[in-house]
Amino acid sequence: MEQPKNNLKIIVDKKNARVILPNILTLIGVCIGLTSIRFALDEKFEFAIIAIIFAALFDWLDGRIARLIKGTSEVGKELDSLADVISFGVAPAFIMYFWQLNELGRFGWLLCLIYVSCVALRLARFNVNSNQERSWRDNFFEGVPSPAGGILVLTPLVISMTNFDYIMLNYDIIVPTFFIITSLLLISKFPSYSFKKIVIQRKTTIFLLFGIVLFFGLLLIYPFNVIAISSIIYLLMLPISFLHFQKLKKQHLDKNLSEDDDDLEDVL
Repeated sequence: MEQPKNNLKIIVDKKNARVILPNILTLIGVCIGLTSIRFALDEKFEFAIIAIIFAALFDWLDGRIARLIKGTSEVGKELDSLADVISFGVAPAFIMYFWQLNELGRFGWLLCLIYVSCVALRLARFNVNSNQERSWRDNFFEGVPSPAGGILVLTPLVISMTNFDYIMLNYDIIVPTFFIITSLLLISKFPSYSFKKIVIQRKTTIFLLFGIVLFFGLLLIYPFNVIAISSIIYLLMLPISFLHFQKLKKQHLDKNLSEDDDDLEDVL
C-alpha cells in the first residue's frame, strides 16, 4: 500500500527570525530588572545592584546584536524602551526606596515618582528623535541615557558598600540630591557622550583591549568600588561633553555660513 506523502512544510521568515534574538535579550533584561526589586525586598542590595548592571549589559547587547544581524524593528524599539523604564526607572527607584527613601515618608515616594516619570519622558523623546537624519549630533545624547541614570541614582548605595571608610556622607541629603539631579539630567537637553562613533586606530587597539581586560578584572575583584568610581568619572565627564558639543556646534555653524557665502558669490 502506498504511504501518504507528508506535505507539511515549515516556513521560516528570515526577517522575523533575525528579530527574535534581540527581543529575547530585551525580555531577559526585563526579567533581571524585576528580579533586582525582589532582591531589594529581601534587603539583598548587593545582588540588586549587580542585577541592574547585568540589565544594562543586556540593554547594550540587544541593540548591538540587532544592528549586527539586521534585526531591528519598530516592535523591538518600543519593547526596548518599555524594558528601560522597568530596569532603569522602576527598579532603581524601588531599590533606593527600600534602602533609604522610605525613611523620608511621602517625600521619598514623591522622589521615586518624579524619577520614574523623567525616565519615561526621556525614552519617549529618544524614540521620536531617533527617526531624524543622522548628523554630527549622533555623537551625543540629549540628556543622560536611562541606563546611566539608573546607575547614577544607585551611586549612594554603591558607595555605602565600598571600603571608602574615609568618606562620611549624610545619605538623608545625598540620596534625594542624586535623585533630583539625575531626574533633571534625564529630561534636559544637556549633551552627553553617546560613544556610538568612536574611531579606534589600529595601533591603539592593543591598549584598548588591555584597558577593557583591566576594567573587567577590577570589576570582578572590587565590583562596588569600580562601579562607584565609574559613576563619579561619568559625572565629571558631563562638563567635558558639554564643552565638546559647543565646540562642534560652532564649527558646524561656521561651516554652514561659509558654504552660504560661497553660494551667494556664485549667484552674484
